[in-house]
Amino acid sequence: MVGTPRQVVADVQRIARRRNAPIVLELDLTSDPVEGVPTDPLTAAVSHRRTGLREIVDGLRRAARDERASVVVAHVAACGMPLARVQEIRDAVAEFRASGGAAYAYADTFGEFGGGTVAYYLACAFDEIWLAPPGDLGLTGVAMETPFVRDALDRLGVTVEIGQRHEYKNAVNTLVERDFTPAHREALARIVDSSAEQIVAGIAQSRGLSADQVRRMIDIAPLAGHVALSAGLVDRIGYRDEIYEYARERARALAGRDPGDDAGETVEPVLRYVSAYRRAAVRKAESPVRRAGSFASSLPATIFLRESGRSRKGTAGGPGDERPAGAAGPSRAGADVVPPEIDPHTSVVALVHGTGPVVLGGATMPFSGPVLAADAVTAAFRAAARDPSVAAAVFRVESPGGSYVASDVVRREIERFRSTGRPVVVSMGSVAASGGYFVALAGDVIVANPGTLTGSIGVFGGKQVVRDLFDKVGIGFGAVAAGENALMMSPRQPFTQAERAKLDEFLDRVYADFVDKVAQARRMSHGDAHELARGRVWTGADAHRHGLVDELGGLAHAIDLAWARAGLPAGETPRVRLTPKPSVFDRLRAPKSSEEPAAASALAPGLGAGLAGLGLRGALLVGERLLGAGLARAGLPGAGPLVMPPVGEIR
Repeated sequence: MVGTPRQVVADVQRIARRRNAPIVLELDLTSDPVEGVPTDPLTAAVSHRRTGLREIVDGLRRAARDERASVVVAHVAACGMPLARVQEIRDAVAEFRASGGAAYAYADTFGEFGGGTVAYYLACAFDEIWLAPPGDLGLTGVAMETPFVRDALDRLGVTVEIGQRHEYKNAVNTLVERDFTPAHREALARIVDSSAEQIVAGIAQSRGLSADQVRRMIDIAPLAGHVALSAGLVDRIGYRDEIYEYARERARALAGRDPGDDAGETVEPVLRYVSAYRRAAVRKAESPVRRAGSFASSLPATIFLRESGRSRKGTAGGPGDERPAGAAGPSRAGADVVPPEIDPHTSVVALVHGTGPVVLGGATMPFSGPVLAADAVTAAFRAAARDPSVAAAVFRVESPGGSYVASDVVRREIERFRSTGRPVVVSMGSVAASGGYFVALAGDVIVANPGTLTGSIGVFGGKQVVRDLFDKVGIGFGAVAAGENALMMSPRQPFTQAERAKLDEFLDRVYADFVDKVAQARRMSHGDAHELARGRVWTGADAHRHGLVDELGGLAHAIDLAWARAGLPAGETPRVRLTPKPSVFDRLRAPKSSEEPAAASALAPGLGAGLAGLGLRGALLVGERLLGAGLARAGLPGAGPLVMPPVGEIR
């Protein structure tokens, strides 16, 4: 039934008011955000409900420019989120607040009787901290623990034959030692101290306290909620419904709206998860109407800008850069690339993710976790080099390392991409160490968070010998071999003297090449590079102080740097294109060549038919990947010799 004209006008006005109603953004920080992009459909299906780190950071940056999105309320909990990831979210919240927005953090508890230090550090980035009445403040400090299983292995009859370069490459210590070596304790203690310094400084600045006051609070924690309130560590005690009602009232006030309209109705603020808000903002920005407008505005300058883009060849990390190339000689773009066409209206920054252990090949196995697969990452850079709209690239590395060969293959392809005249900025996530640091060496700029774990410039390798264990349980093996070293890596016999010499030769060669590339890329002497190497893990803050990284910041800062180094306008929001942007079709179909974008996101052969079609070979590959992850956690080079030692979780 059609209403009267007055009713129709009133309905239209009501809809318009709702479309322009203030937005209260929600952040669920009770679980660790996803880093990178799932590389197979099964993993993507399992993790599709988890919010990604980039969704949070980019969503908050977009909200900072939106007058409607003036309030953020976050539910915070201790969830094992790495310190560096926390710092990226803190930076995004600070940018949102600097734009005039209000941000509130709510926690049921910051750890039940301890373990809430990192979560509280995250909450301190907000304007106010609310704590539920029964909650505690587990601000108990920073600690790491390392297991030592030497006695257990001895009882089982397992011996470990491993070499390392050098004393700080302490992943092997958990297997061959009964306690910390001096170097192991020194390195781990410095990671704890550096992390604690960052946390204490952040809390002190946010809460208006001195660093000594914060340390005294840490030493008497955990604290009951009312004690934390009286000490000025939290702002209010209240439940979820109370903080949400307060956030709505604050949104109305910031919007300058009368709570009621002429009809006496209230226009309520709209609740939106930051991830949902970002998806809507991206769809709006990429709508055909807006794209047509951008294209039309770029037409008058297209020819001039394209010519100027070609003239940039040899700058920003291209062949004219004085920075030395790797030992294999200078890289050249070749005929398979297209020079960038720099256009302020259409140029983009390509975002390439490298997440997980560094491995050879490009196959992605379901449920094996993300991997930094050399073939996939290099294909992504080749695809970006063939796209004239790509003006620069950001390589986001979240990797503890792995294969030495795969690491160098990736590094080489980044050099080739740079030789096209496009700058590359490396953004380190929570960890970019050993092989993860190796792949970063080809970037023009390396950006890390203060809490990033990086360095670990060293190598280790070897095997466990389980012959005595098998003898105990009555298992025997026979072997037939042709070749002196055919059984060198057999777990059923120790190294011979000649085999051990081969292992040492390999470790020395890999370490020397790693240190040489560090010295060349970071413009330091071989001796200085060796002193910073020796397998030692550094926090991003310490790595920056020692010259192993260039700037401190997160992914957003790296994107801004890449945009600026490409010569694009400083006043514009950088346009970012995920490379490759995986689709189901690209994942399932076989690429026609290794130069196609689909080659960067294709599944392993035989996986398109699902798990039922894996067959024996596919099942073995899945098992191999899962076994590799287990070996890495145990301290063995499951993914390769360039793996960062497990340092434990900061809590």
